[in-house]
Amino acid sequence: MDADDEELLTGSTRDPEAFEALVVRLSGVLHGYLVRRAPDAADDLLAEVWLRAFTGRAGFDAGRGTARAWLFGVARNVLAEHWRRIAQERPDGHRRTPDTSDPWQAVDQRLDAAALAPRLRDTLAGLPAVERDLLLLIAWEQLTPTEAADVVGVPAGTARSRLHRARGRLRDALGTTNPLHLSGELA
Repeated sequence: MDADDEELLTGSTRDPEAFEALVVRLSGVLHGYLVRRAPDAADDLLAEVWLRAFTGRAGFDAGRGTARAWLFGVARNVLAEHWRRIAQERPDGHRRTPDTSDPWQAVDQRLDAAALAPRLRDTLAGLPAVERDLLLLIAWEQLTPTEAADVVGVPAGTARSRLHRARGRLRDALGTTNPLHLSGELA
C-alpha cells in the first residue's frame, strides 16, 4: 500500500528520499496551477515551489490540513512573489499589485463559449482576490473547499461563505447560460 501525501511529507524529514514520491505525485497538478496563472514562468516557479517545500517540510503540520493544500499554499506564495517582482521591475515605474498582475484573464482564450468571456472576465475581475482564488483553486485545481481555505489562509467556514458569494455573482453575471456547470458540484 502506498503512503499518503501527508505520510510522505512528514516522513521526508527523516528520509529525504520519500519527498521524491510526493514530487512525482503532485508535480502535474501544481504545474497546471502555475501554467494557468503564469504560463511563461511556470516551469521555473514549479522548481521554486519544490525547493521551498523541501526546505520547509519540517513546518508542515498534518493537523492543520492536507499536504496537497500546504503545497498549493507554497505555490500561491511563490506566485505572489513572482507578481511582486514583476511589478517592481516594470520600466515605466507603474506598480501593479499581485492581484491585478495575475494573468487569469487568459481564461477567456480557453473557453468554448467565447461570447461569455467578457462577462466572465469582468465578473472575476470584480471579485475580491481571496474569493477569486478560492473559486479557481476549487474549479481548476480540484481542491476541496477546506483545502482551498488552507491555501488562502482563511477558516473553512469563511471560505464557504465567500465561495457562495462568488458563485452567486458568477451565476448572476452568466444568466441562464452555464458553461462552467455552476449548478453542479461548484454551485
